[in-house]
Amino acid sequence: MITQKMKYALKALMELAAEQAGEGRPLRIEEIATRSGAPKRFLEHILLEIRNAGFIASVRGRNGGYVLIKEPREVPLSELMRLIDGPIAPLPCLSRRAYQRCEDCPDEAACRLRDVFGEVFWSYLILIESLTLADLAEKPGLVAARETPQTPKA
Repeated sequence: MITQKMKYALKALMELAAEQAGEGRPLRIEEIATRSGAPKRFLEHILLEIRNAGFIASVRGRNGGYVLIKEPREVPLSELMRLIDGPIAPLPCLSRRAYQRCEDCPDEAACRLRDVFGEVFWSYLILIESLTLADLAEKPGLVAARETPQTPKA
């Protein structure tokens, strides 16, 4: 499950991607917060992390703000998830970047938990690593439809 912090990050990045595709002007944090529905106080920290990772830049001055400096298709969702939420593996012994041997496991090769969760995780990983910000940004109708409850038709 992704955290609320990750949801805020993705919503902010979708707004920056939409602006990049449109006028391409920097967006102030207040504008990103209003458009995305994310609280400004959380966005400040989130956008700083994303900026430090090289996905966005901050522009100083009167017309300054944040801009996406990569094409949305060059921003992997898996990298963002790791950046914001940390390792995405269900067990520490399955993580490729934050591997840790499980303290209570005498033999990884014979561990049934590792085998079962490993199969599920590798399938998930193949899918999640194929997704980019473009997959979110280019389908605004789909995202809006999922977030807006449908009223039953009579």
